[in-house]
Amino acid sequence: MTTYFFSDVHLGLGTKETERHKEDRLLAFLHGIFPTTDALFIVGDLFDFWFEYKTVIPKGFHRTLTALQEFTDAGKPVHYLAGNHDFWMGDFFAQDLGMRVHFDPFEISIQDKRVYLHHGDGLAENDLGYRLIKPVLRNRFNIWLYRWLHPDLGVRLARGSSRTSREYTSQKHYGEEEGMIREATKKIREGVDIVIMGHRHKPNVQHLDHGVYVNLGDWISHNTYAALRNGTIELNTWEGSN
Repeated sequence: MTTYFFSDVHLGLGTKETERHKEDRLLAFLHGIFPTTDALFIVGDLFDFWFEYKTVIPKGFHRTLTALQEFTDAGKPVHYLAGNHDFWMGDFFAQDLGMRVHFDPFEISIQDKRVYLHHGDGLAENDLGYRLIKPVLRNRFNIWLYRWLHPDLGVRLARGSSRTSREYTSQKHYGEEEGMIREATKKIREGVDIVIMGHRHKPNVQHLDHGVYVNLGDWISHNTYAALRNGTIELNTWEGSN
């Protein structure tokens, strides 16, 4: 059996047609790996934006949510680590879909390997703005205040903000890759065997000391995922088979 990892699908990012094709690829992947999966890890930014009200969730993603629930219904654990676009989760994923939700980086033992998972955001030393605003955005009181906005307005504002932020940061170099490598090296020197991140949308595998750093890439341009079999991690591109 195999443990699978993917990140940065950003469902809801593009046009309706573009997103339909992207979701079709993701669903083919999920259905394709289902028989051989012992656990599945989403390492952030499955959605380009997710904000959960007490009785309302964003529409348009029911096919993906249903596919993920098939894993949990079959007793295959699904871990969801929040990214910088989908961290405003409530209890829907855990209570309704049976997922194991993580809001912070975490370490877990898989196939006798120490695996450390981090979405990858906030590691660039030069990106002072994001490092300052991150705790503000994740503050429980601020989230409570935001829920007072009507969902139609709240979702529209957040999606506009997400798009503006992406256009701005795409023009900048904050040393994100350097920050990720630095964090991965630190964790490996502490005894971790495998460090897995996303966020940069650039697939990458590097051997550092006695461990391995993997950046999962994305499902916007690369359709990449990692597979851990018998204690060995591989970065693959989904092309219709695993």
